[in-house]
Amino acid sequence: MPDIHPAAGDTEVAGRVRDLVERGGWTQRRFAEEIALEETKLSKALGGRRRFAATELVAIADRTGVTVNWLLHGRDDARGRTAVPGGAAVTESGDRTSRGALARGRILDAAWELIADRGYHQVRTADVAHAAGTSPAAIHYHFPTRSQLLDEALRHNVKLAFDRQVAGLGEIDDPHERLLLLIDLQLPVGLVLHREWSIWIQVWAESAIDPGRRGLYWDSYDRWFRSVLMTLQDGADAGVFVAGRAEVLAHQLTALIDGLGIQVMAGTPGTGPDDMRELLHDFIDRAVLARPHGAGAEDDPSGTEHG
Repeated sequence: MPDIHPAAGDTEVAGRVRDLVERGGWTQRRFAEEIALEETKLSKALGGRRRFAATELVAIADRTGVTVNWLLHGRDDARGRTAVPGGAAVTESGDRTSRGALARGRILDAAWELIADRGYHQVRTADVAHAAGTSPAAIHYHFPTRSQLLDEALRHNVKLAFDRQVAGLGEIDDPHERLLLLIDLQLPVGLVLHREWSIWIQVWAESAIDPGRRGLYWDSYDRWFRSVLMTLQDGADAGVFVAGRAEVLAHQLTALIDGLGIQVMAGTPGTGPDDMRELLHDFIDRAVLARPHGAGAEDDPSGTEHG
């Protein structure tokens, strides 16, 4: 993932990160360890002598509880190249520096990992308490019902994807390149993305039998759909993608991503992230990209020869 060029300026971004470090009571060394960054690189970035990479901003946002959008622009809802969460999918904003926020964050992180790895119905409150290093009473205080843990796990998914996309897509002007990266950022590659996909699949299954969960699911999925739609519409406006079909193509492309992702996660023989990427690129080449000017007769969908 490339370094990003924040619209708010490197100085402002560094200042916001410095403020988070100070309010959290971290030393630079400890904070660097928390986000898996060399201390010298963190020091240079905080001093404005180097730019935070996209992956570093995502790690900072995840550890502190803020969004990458806030780090870059000072606002969670700043408009960019990816859709902002709305409705029930909106997560609580703010850093995790207070005692209560830190405890809640640890519980949510533990629950998200356990649900993703073991399955929602196999995770007990006691398991979450043990993993978070707290008591079952503390779990019930922050999350009165076990069902709320799954809801918050889904909201956490939305935040992770939102942060990743804001950090990675911000400076990519070419809509085709941006669409390909948007897909790459959602492929089930690596532990975090596998866990995200696991949570999504479980929420799909629960929503199929529990109408009460569908509102949150719809709002969460809507953010992803709007992000794809925005990219397709930008490409159509620029003449890179076919015109007048952005919404239809967004439905087709997101459905294809869902289906292929489920096959990869299920370990279907002959499937994998690379195969998924190849099939998605093939769909984009055939259905999304505008036909080049001067295409030959063999490329004319009407089959009419021009003499």
